[in-house]
Amino acid sequence: MIDDVKIKIIAGHGGRGAVAFNKTKMNLGPAGANGGRGGSIYFEGVSNIDALNQFHFKKRAEAENGENGKTQFNDGKSGKDLIVKVPVGTVVTDLNTGQSVEIIAIGEKLLLARGGRGGKGNLNFRSSTNQSPTEFGPGQPGEKRDLRLELKLIADIGLIGLPNVGKSSLLNTLTNAKSRVANYPFTTLNPSLGVYYELILADIPGLIEGASAGKGLGIKFLRHVERTKTLFHLISSESQDPVKDYKIIRNELGAYNKELLDKQEYVFLCKSDLVDKTELKKKLGQLKKAKIIAVPISIIDDESMEKVKEILRKIIKQKYQN
Repeated sequence: MIDDVKIKIIAGHGGRGAVAFNKTKMNLGPAGANGGRGGSIYFEGVSNIDALNQFHFKKRAEAENGENGKTQFNDGKSGKDLIVKVPVGTVVTDLNTGQSVEIIAIGEKLLLARGGRGGKGNLNFRSSTNQSPTEFGPGQPGEKRDLRLELKLIADIGLIGLPNVGKSSLLNTLTNAKSRVANYPFTTLNPSLGVYYELILADIPGLIEGASAGKGLGIKFLRHVERTKTLFHLISSESQDPVKDYKIIRNELGAYNKELLDKQEYVFLCKSDLVDKTELKKKLGQLKKAKIIAVPISIIDDESMEKVKEILRKIIKQKYQN
């Protein structure tokens, strides 16, 4: 999935005005028509988080040019507007001015490059002193912009944690998102989204120590956390030091953006079925001693999954109260 790309957009050029005269009688005057307006370029928000993949090979988007003016008062057609579909949560930055705009809603449409105005035909230059003008207006060029498109997922809940802690499995269980899962350590290469009733859940790819400094895939993943409202922080029950694992992720969040530490957070000790009760109790105690209250869960334990759903229902209620 492409979530950060630089592209060039070029709106359509306006068509040239025509120089023409009435075909039957020269003294009836000029009949050159106007050129058509060039097509403009709009960006529209969609729910498909893979929408930026359209720029994997082609990093250029051009709208249609306006037609040149014709004879006998027949104006050239305007060029078709180009509507570029981008994921909701895309930040569009003009690389020349530094100005940014954000697309935050499905169906939201922004004008990014205006098409050039069509040139006037010689009909428009007729005057009392010039009955047979040969002047015409060239079409204006369309606007050009060099842009950076950066996707920052907008989700109600972001699932965070080190690789292989169970984020994808939890997302699949709750939403049937069908993210890739495995029983060996690896980090998901792309974020995945799922919907639980009114809530959008995002599986944020596994962070590692040093991510905020660019280690691994670094800030490619961290920026997706910025738009999530609540964090589900997952720690594996198989971890040798759950407190250390928790602090690694918190340190990376804070190093990237301290405001991330203020988000509402729920901590889960996942894969509780893979350790015995004594070991699980010990690790919960270690976390509690560090003032970290964690809920032990397993996707194969209906009772523990009901605890997760209770939290989700609470978040849904908060969403509608705000």
